[in-house]
Amino acid sequence: MEVPTLNISLGKHFLLECHECDVETLNSPQALKRVFLDAANRSGATVISASFRRFDPQGVSGVVIIAESHFTVHTWPEYRYAAVDMFTCGAKIDFNCAMEVFQEGLGCTDMVVSGEFDRGLVTRNNQMERTIPMEITRSKAVQSWQAKFEQEQAWGLLTSIDIHGCDPDVIRDAEAIRRLVVELTDHIGMRRFGETTVVHFGEDERVAGFSFTQLIETSLISGHLANATNNAYIDIFSCKFYEPQNAANFCVRFFKGRNYTMNVTIRK
Repeated sequence: MEVPTLNISLGKHFLLECHECDVETLNSPQALKRVFLDAANRSGATVISASFRRFDPQGVSGVVIIAESHFTVHTWPEYRYAAVDMFTCGAKIDFNCAMEVFQEGLGCTDMVVSGEFDRGLVTRNNQMERTIPMEITRSKAVQSWQAKFEQEQAWGLLTSIDIHGCDPDVIRDAEAIRRLVVELTDHIGMRRFGETTVVHFGEDERVAGFSFTQLIETSLISGHLANATNNAYIDIFSCKFYEPQNAANFCVRFFKGRNYTMNVTIRK
């Protein structure tokens, strides 16, 4: 039997797609640091340092430097998604153990290994092999909602924003809500048509709070502010393009929310 000749891989690189994660965890540098340090330690890595940073209004990037290389993450709480990289030159690192820690710690219900690569191949002659470019299967994806809107020749765009943990005083203030509408429409370049309607509903405590509507020349902005949870639910529909992320970021800052999730729908 012919004995196979094997190359040496200097490193292993795994790419993880983590979907349907816990929003609070994705937005907390402290929680993510605990998860990633736990994954590194339990997988057999030697931790050197860790740094995690939260962005305004949300999202976290972080890295755990290990003697064997690094674990990194960037999160999109609005989509309940985290992109995780594991890179190591240590042959004894237990990747499966680390992935189990990530899945449990991030509250992730759907984790996919989207890439597994050998980095730095050494041949039997102790020479570095020049890696042949891979044939990468590229999805038909663009990196902006505007490009998608234009290339699909969309008729309209709907953004539904759920903002959690808002300032109780702001969501209970009718004048503040009217001010939100004025500032939001200006921020996303829309023209208001008529006055803002703000009405308080209160018979059912579960849904009690202000609701509002504002006609715009390209459609409608509406929302409900829930007193019981201090959450805000905003819908922006327009046949003129606006940037969903900018609108969501503006709203979460106005209501001083803890975090938010977002769903964007292209209408045709």
